[in-house]
Amino acid sequence: MAVQSLAVTLMNLRNIPARWGPSLVSVLGIAGVVGVLVATLAINAGFQAALSQSGARDVALITRSGSDAELSSGLNGTQVAVIEDAPSILRRDGQVLASPELYVLVDLRGRSSGTPSNVPLRGVGVHAGDVREHFRIVAGRMFTPGLFELIVGRGAAANFRGADLGDRLSLGGTSWTVVGVFDDGGSVSESELWTDATVLQGAYRRGNSYQSIRARVASPDRIEALAAELRGDPRFDVTVRSEHDYYAAQAKGLTTVVTWLGGVIVVLMGAGAVFGALNTMYSAVSARTKEIATLRAIGFGGSPVVVSVLAEALVLGLVGGVIGGAAAYLTFDGFTASTLNFQTFSQLSFSFRVTPAVLASGIGYGLALALLGGIGPGLRAARLPVTAGLRA
Repeated sequence: MAVQSLAVTLMNLRNIPARWGPSLVSVLGIAGVVGVLVATLAINAGFQAALSQSGARDVALITRSGSDAELSSGLNGTQVAVIEDAPSILRRDGQVLASPELYVLVDLRGRSSGTPSNVPLRGVGVHAGDVREHFRIVAGRMFTPGLFELIVGRGAAANFRGADLGDRLSLGGTSWTVVGVFDDGGSVSESELWTDATVLQGAYRRGNSYQSIRARVASPDRIEALAAELRGDPRFDVTVRSEHDYYAAQAKGLTTVVTWLGGVIVVLMGAGAVFGALNTMYSAVSARTKEIATLRAIGFGGSPVVVSVLAEALVLGLVGGVIGGAAAYLTFDGFTASTLNFQTFSQLSFSFRVTPAVLASGIGYGLALALLGGIGPGLRAARLPVTAGLRA
């Protein structure tokens, strides 16, 4: 049977150019579905990467108990001072490696659309760079504490007007100067504007208040030790977790939305692609009715015929999958976009990531669609009565 299947399959594949019209329709249909699926998965991969790269396992994020996001948290200066005295927080040259932070949401307009978006303006401590492993200034310089100066993340600089080096922004009734652009390894911080926390407190009348503290510890297992040290203090009630866990929880909301919406679109388009594949393969079987009947008459079984039809469908599916995947890769990989982070109601900039796993998933889906489209025509060809086929 294997020899018969190979012989019939090779004959089918050689005849594809004679049926280029229906075959092209099937290939393009599958390519379109695969392209949409790869783009959807690339959004998920890029968003998850932006958040996962934001979270270090050896950096504790301390917020008020019950707060699922920094925006809803609150700590006063006295509490911050007590927390920074915790033994588990690392010190360098007598300096506590912790950054008390707060932020406000400001309106900036998108570069291309001009639509206003909520962008975090974050006030940070002098050790903000020490608790972020990948932080570095890539243009200009660090802001000077005490002055109305800003540094902007690369994502914010790429997506919003007024975020270029040297620009002046009017925020909160105050004029701010952009003095630097920073990179943080693709993390969520690159969607933000940073300034001195004390200056931001005064500009937005926040008093001596903060929303969170980032603190570096010796190792990930010291996060729980730090939580135990703070848990017994009656002066505050805080939640201590690693940055990694915090951002992993934030990623769930948007990835669920994108997955469901993208899934519905892909399934609907997939149904159309299956019908296209069915049409192509039924046309191929119809055009080869006498040929199939002749093969059956000289001793070829029904199974090789089914295998040959499925193989032809899979080849078309593979071609369509590769075309769709390649088009999505060339179009979307590295494409920078921004979306609303539902946990913080602010814009998050991230890059689409068309990874090998994403491409494999897209091509695999294309092959599955082609296989579904080939099963019916293959069975019909195998069950075709020899006498009816010879009379056709």
